[in-house]
Amino acid sequence: MANDPIHQFQITKLIPLEVGGVDLSFTNSALFMTLTVALTAGFLILSTNGRGLIPGRLQSISEMCFEFVANLLRDSAGSEGMKFFPMVFSLFMFILVSNLFGMFPYFFTVMTHIIITAAFAIMVIGTVIIYGLMKNGFGFFKLFVPQGVPGVLVPVIVFIEVLSFVSRPISLSVRLFANMLAGHITLKVFAGFAVSMIGAFGAGGFALAILPIAFTVALTALEFLVAFLQAYVFAILTCMYLNDAIHPSH
Repeated sequence: MANDPIHQFQITKLIPLEVGGVDLSFTNSALFMTLTVALTAGFLILSTNGRGLIPGRLQSISEMCFEFVANLLRDSAGSEGMKFFPMVFSLFMFILVSNLFGMFPYFFTVMTHIIITAAFAIMVIGTVIIYGLMKNGFGFFKLFVPQGVPGVLVPVIVFIEVLSFVSRPISLSVRLFANMLAGHITLKVFAGFAVSMIGAFGAGGFALAILPIAFTVALTALEFLVAFLQAYVFAILTCMYLNDAIHPSH
């Protein structure tokens, strides 16, 4: 079980609870989502509580995160897109912190469960559709008919654009889920190789375990990078999709 790469993703009940036949148990997944929200909120409140003209280290980090997401949103959706800043910033910080949490031994990686990533993706696409219709009315459907398309090609283009739009929540959720899942499985496999060699060959196993250990260290560094990149990719795609709701004819 110690070397089972799948065991780390198992959801366990910490506080069993059932109400009216509905399972409302508090799980390890719920625990780490709560910790992610608490840590993120605590850090942002602490770092900005005593804002100074010359920022300290914590204030600098929080301001960098703020400006990073704000620039993504402005560049992708324009100044009008800043009304969605709280949502995009919250998504970016939650995904980033939960991914970093998962890098610690015996911690749980929330984003390795597609039910979580799918919920975020559906929320994003739902926001795009609702706001797009509220702001543009039926003009929102110009999104599926690019300008300058010959009339004879309109049915084909509309079909392709609708199919592309429908696939957005699937690609948005699967990309994040699959990258985090694959990375953690690969990391656990190489770490398991090292432990198995040492356990099987004793002192001589250390020499054989050098290569798996080196791969494990390299993959750990790569996974920290992936933790940030996946939060960035989710945030930038969210900004691009929101731009479609704001400017459907572009």
